[in-house]
Amino acid sequence: MMKIESKLGAGFRVALLLVWFVLVDKTFAQYDPLVVAEKFTAKSIELAVKYGNQSREVPIRVDLPVSKSPAPVLFFSHGLGGSRNGNHFLGNHWAGRGYVTVFLQHPGSDTSVWQEKPLRERMSAMKDAASAKNLALRCEDVRVTLDHLEKWNRTEGHELFGRLDLERIGMSGHSFGAHTTQAVSGQKFPLGRDFVDKRIDAAIAFSPSSPAAGSNSKAFGSVVIPWMLMTGTKDVAAIGGQTVESRLEVYPNLPKSIDKFELVLKDAEHSVFTDRSLPGEKGVRNPNHHRVILALSTAFWDAYLKEDAAAKAWLNSESVSKILEAEDRWQKNVN
Repeated sequence: MMKIESKLGAGFRVALLLVWFVLVDKTFAQYDPLVVAEKFTAKSIELAVKYGNQSREVPIRVDLPVSKSPAPVLFFSHGLGGSRNGNHFLGNHWAGRGYVTVFLQHPGSDTSVWQEKPLRERMSAMKDAASAKNLALRCEDVRVTLDHLEKWNRTEGHELFGRLDLERIGMSGHSFGAHTTQAVSGQKFPLGRDFVDKRIDAAIAFSPSSPAAGSNSKAFGSVVIPWMLMTGTKDVAAIGGQTVESRLEVYPNLPKSIDKFELVLKDAEHSVFTDRSLPGEKGVRNPNHHRVILALSTAFWDAYLKEDAAAKAWLNSESVSKILEAEDRWQKNVN
């Protein structure tokens, strides 16, 4: 009798496993990170965060999804000389996928650095703005903006009241914004400097940076959250001293204990992660690059903020290669 029950029990467990695999396969087959509602346009609102006895004001743009239920929050930090008004292609898509996306504008390293300067002085002003002081201020902007979001989310009558799921936070940024992202998401600095905000659950660095001083292993060896890195084979900028090779040094120095991903787009220049080309760039923009950026970033957020098993399976499958071009490079470490 016991043997019969044992056999039935084993058979039942096998049947359950088969059913589970069928359901997962079906869900995975239906997962597509590029799908958004037809003709969706995110509602954008502009706010300002003031701190330091009101002496520092950080303008922000918030792109909202259709649903008014609490949604995961994504931060985006602009590059040197940028503003909250860029990267609409990211904000609109991420909002269309159900995320509240917060675009920060960092005083001291934003458009104000160059806009009113004579042409001959702009490069010098930009180089001065790419400073350790401004990096520290940017990291503080992230921390204080998160504090404000927590307050606004609890304040009846505020436009963001009840709209934010602040248990699910993603951080991202381009160039100097990628440096900011790395700093608040786990990078360590010489002399024990630490800007990490433990409320952040996952991070994407567009045009990542190796440290100017110290080793890559010490800088990135203690990261504990999932990271995705995106760069290009022509991803160089006039300021910052980063090369294609130095950007590629980040991924191998991240711990194997975390889930990590790296995309290298063939012939992509520094502006590939923005809405338009930057001055001095001469290459023709490849429309598939934005498609790939949107697909991989969305799947990453879905996997690690929404805990979507189908998204994680998609990232770890051959489906990624179907949207890449032949000479794009993709590598991953998924635990």
